[in-house]
Amino acid sequence: MTTALTRCVEVLQQQGVIAYPTEAVFGLGCDPDSEQAVHQLLALKQRPVEKGLILIAGDYQQLLPYVADEQLTDTQRQRMFSRWPGPVTWVLPARDRTPRWLTGRFRSLAVRVSDHPDVHQLCAAFGRPLVSTSANLSGQAPCRTREAVLQQFGDDFPVYPGQTGGRQNPSEIRDVVTGELFRQG
Repeated sequence: MTTALTRCVEVLQQQGVIAYPTEAVFGLGCDPDSEQAVHQLLALKQRPVEKGLILIAGDYQQLLPYVADEQLTDTQRQRMFSRWPGPVTWVLPARDRTPRWLTGRFRSLAVRVSDHPDVHQLCAAFGRPLVSTSANLSGQAPCRTREAVLQQFGDDFPVYPGQTGGRQNPSEIRDVVTGELFRQG
């Protein structure tokens, strides 16, 4: 493991927040199972818990503890897998035990299996998905470089170095059950 990867995984294990490159922008991430880490991330973003969050993973298996896969039809799964891995976030029914700090006011959870190699490395090394929200302070533009993250969050903020995937728009968000488009990608 590289020094940067080791440091970021250690921060995640210690219930901290990191920044890392995704398909279009740098994301802020933390351990989805740590209420403390999620609340720290929400405070950084000045984002209310009611909005819910996205989980990003290197593979679908990492998401199964959080989503009610058994509620999906084969057609819905095919629709989802036809766009993964990639820059499409799907809203799936959440498991009853999925924490409210992830789902917010919803009974569903937004999830993405990314095709970004840095996301794969982080999720593989950490052993589970990450919370994923754009790295930016409220009212600021999302960070597209490591330098922009450090400028907004401070020189000591843990950032996994790398490049974004070059996409201009954030991920598309769709409901896997209805196909409804929530955000154009």
